[in-house]
Amino acid sequence: MYIPAINQVTDLGEIINFIQKFSFGTIISMVHGRPVASQLPFVSHLSDNKIILRAHFAKANEQWKHLVAQENLLIFQEPHAYISPKHYEKEQNVPTWNYMTVHMYAKARVVDSLEETKAILEESINFFEKDYQAQWASLSESYKSNMIQGIVAFEMEVSEIQAKKKISQNRSEKEQAQIAQALSQSTLSHERQIADYMKKK
Repeated sequence: MYIPAINQVTDLGEIINFIQKFSFGTIISMVHGRPVASQLPFVSHLSDNKIILRAHFAKANEQWKHLVAQENLLIFQEPHAYISPKHYEKEQNVPTWNYMTVHMYAKARVVDSLEETKAILEESINFFEKDYQAQWASLSESYKSNMIQGIVAFEMEVSEIQAKKKISQNRSEKEQAQIAQALSQSTLSHERQIADYMKKK
């Protein structure tokens, strides 16, 4: 990914916070010489300054069969906003787009055991809806086992990170304030999120 120095993000804490907040990522693999993508909810955490990702495929989605033999690309992207040149001090300007995205490269380890698959599911439940744990625990073991037979869980250790935050860092303080103010009043949640990031920078 092309990242000008002014837009590059290297802080691991900031990156992990971003992918935990916007955790519905895209995983891209090469399958028979062609890129194939799936959208999955990922659970992530830091371990010895390495980002570890866990998720699962439906077993019928054959992309999982191609994870181990290659380096896969993961993309986490959510808030973005059109930026009108009306917010700039000079008329001679053009529109642009503000956005934040994280690209990661990683190989996968496909989980074989029923117990580890179950543990990854429970980690996912705990992350996305902790209150569901009680209902999950009350389900019969036969029901849970049958459901688990239909998925393939996997774990990835990230080998390379490319993180980009393009939030008008190249504009004047006045222009940045005008853009953030306008976006904060938008009816679109992703534009308001960009405004929040601009105000926090």
